[in-house]
Amino acid sequence: MSNFKNRDVISIKDFSKEDILYILKTAKKFKERAYPTLLKNKIMASLFFEPSTRTRFSFESAMERLGGSVISLAEAKASSSAKGESLCDAIQIVEKYCDVIVMRHSLEGSARLASEVSDNPIINGGDGANQHPTQTLLDLFSIIETQGRLNRLNIALTGDLKYGRTTHSLAYALAMFGARLFFVAPSALQMPNHILYELNKLKAKYSTHLRPEKIMPKLDIFYATRIQKERFPEPLEYEKVKDVYVITNKLLTKVKKTFKILHPLPRVNEINYEVDHTPYAYYFQQANNGLYVREALLSLVLGKQ
Repeated sequence: MSNFKNRDVISIKDFSKEDILYILKTAKKFKERAYPTLLKNKIMASLFFEPSTRTRFSFESAMERLGGSVISLAEAKASSSAKGESLCDAIQIVEKYCDVIVMRHSLEGSARLASEVSDNPIINGGDGANQHPTQTLLDLFSIIETQGRLNRLNIALTGDLKYGRTTHSLAYALAMFGARLFFVAPSALQMPNHILYELNKLKAKYSTHLRPEKIMPKLDIFYATRIQKERFPEPLEYEKVKDVYVITNKLLTKVKKTFKILHPLPRVNEINYEVDHTPYAYYFQQANNGLYVREALLSLVLGKQ
């Protein structure tokens, strides 16, 4: 296991299987017990240049539940970036006020850039359509919680695989653990070639599908994502695919008893509300797990675990 103190959390590819399992083990400990003074006198800067609810709130809540403090930027218009300040300058100023920086930015590679100029650890809360490593970790935590393992599972990733940073990070992580992956998306939104290239290097088993019906009985996990309107360069392209998948109870008639539906949220209309009342819905528990995973990450990079 690597030493996590002062370590950046930029991409899931920066972590070994052993690292990932250690983070998940630490998160389980936080779920089972509260540590209200663990990060006393530590300050987290929450820099969200792009909108967020779950990621920002769960990080800020995690820090405060561990006894730390938060300084927050929730809107880019409220910062000096609106005056033309560069990201590098902003990071080098903000790091003087805190011990760890959590950031989300619309530019791919922005978190890596920030880590190169900051002496404090940077945790990537999402950089454009690139990576979302902490979401991946809470997804893995939820999978192991419901299935009892990460190895050799059948997992469908569905919806917006082209622009969806959550599916990019998750596909790579699942391939590390030998998952059989099913990519369900319209042709225009299938997994990008650069992600497939990385999966091929891991000798991952995967296939592409336009519809999910035939594969449902095989699945352990159905990972749904919304069609992200904000990522589309052309509104017409979005209109063509926005309602292509809607999960209803009818789709769940032949699934395994242990089958679970996950979703990084927010949902739009891709999961019918009737599904919320089935034993297969696990997306709200999944969102709650983000709190414990982020408590674990903050404590690890600040050298308290």
